[in-house]
Amino acid sequence: MTEHWHPASWRERPARQMPVYPDKRALEQVERTLASYPPLVFAGECRALEQKLAEVSAGRAFLLQGGDCAEAFADFSADKIRDTLRVLLQMAVVLTFGAGMPIVKVGRMAGQFAKPRSSPTEVSGEVELPSYRGDIVNGLEFEPQARTPDPARQIRAYTQAAATLNLLRAFTEGGYASLTRVHQWTLGFLDRSPQGERYRDLADRITEALEFMQACGVTALSTPEIERTTFYTSHECLLLGFEEALTRIDSTSGLWYDTSAHMLWIGDRTRQPDGAHVEFCRGIANPLGIKAGPSMTADELLRLLDILNPGNTPGRITVIARMGADRVETHLPPLVRAVRREGRNVVWSCDPMHGNTVKTSNGYKTRPFDRILGEVRSFFAVHRAEGTHAGGIHIEMTGQDVTECTGGAQAITEARLSDRYHTHCDPRLNAQQSLELAFLMAEALKEERAALRAAS
Repeated sequence: MTEHWHPASWRERPARQMPVYPDKRALEQVERTLASYPPLVFAGECRALEQKLAEVSAGRAFLLQGGDCAEAFADFSADKIRDTLRVLLQMAVVLTFGAGMPIVKVGRMAGQFAKPRSSPTEVSGEVELPSYRGDIVNGLEFEPQARTPDPARQIRAYTQAAATLNLLRAFTEGGYASLTRVHQWTLGFLDRSPQGERYRDLADRITEALEFMQACGVTALSTPEIERTTFYTSHECLLLGFEEALTRIDSTSGLWYDTSAHMLWIGDRTRQPDGAHVEFCRGIANPLGIKAGPSMTADELLRLLDILNPGNTPGRITVIARMGADRVETHLPPLVRAVRREGRNVVWSCDPMHGNTVKTSNGYKTRPFDRILGEVRSFFAVHRAEGTHAGGIHIEMTGQDVTECTGGAQAITEARLSDRYHTHCDPRLNAQQSLELAFLMAEALKEERAALRAAS
């Protein structure tokens, strides 16, 4: 995998979606500083995630991956991290209890600062400035100083990621994620919703089950999973200088790991086989994702699998399909069939967000919830038809009570988008919509398991 590879070999390849820094010396100094900093995650954690994803690949578990479209410096707070985490915990409980299988929990958190853009510049009136590429690169404000890429922002991103990881570990290992607290994860505004009622009913059933287990002698002492959970982090592998600086050799295995996150993914805009992002990712041992849009062909996917996973290691690759609701049934089956025909081990995950973005008449970017649900339904339907495992979901969501995606049980309209439209980049599902999606997926996974039992 690392033949003729080193952490800087990507610099010899064409690199798309990379910012142009006016001060090269400042950039080099920042990257040297980052290279001296401690790792954010550890190689052993990355290996543990790969093993769990291997279970997903085999049809014995499900991947839940979600979080912000882009983390922002200004929105950084313990409450925001906690609220996003507890919605993910609620979704995981719904999926575990409803589908009867382990849920691998991965956040788009503690590093999701960089964003690809459709154009390198943005025009407002007669002024043209560099596009906003995430807080790790430049600022959202439309003025020259803010939009000039500043390498010092990478230091702040590292610091915020470290603090976020510290808090996530405290929450998930210190008792907050205990199944005995399922009722306490409910957000106030969610408690009064239809999804809140469904979740309360499920939480009551879990509490009864735990009481039964305790009476039978199954407690947190004998089963630590009751009291804690494992939560992993991920982000798009986009800003390669930052990723290179945090790439280290693991003393145990002798392999290179990017210690900025447990899992990284290659975006639909940067997945060129001869490009810099694929070159960088082929040499790191982290679990990897590949975003697959409607332009991805079966031959292209197989070539990427050859490059990124020549040993066909289970759990190494997650293919994240982002087709759009009306394109899934046309574009996904050829990919699934090619991968199955060649005997490749992958996790199939669904990103129902990025292919369903529209612009409203009042200028807001949004994602209709019915299209998001439609893509998820089609994703599961394709895998049922092909006899393969619909292995995961990849969503942009938040624990905040935002109004960014239209529809859902709250019936958010275009006129209501302005009520609480807080995203720095793309529209996110709020807590109610996220839970509604989790209940849908739990039912779909039940149907998948029933079909497999019938076939056997």
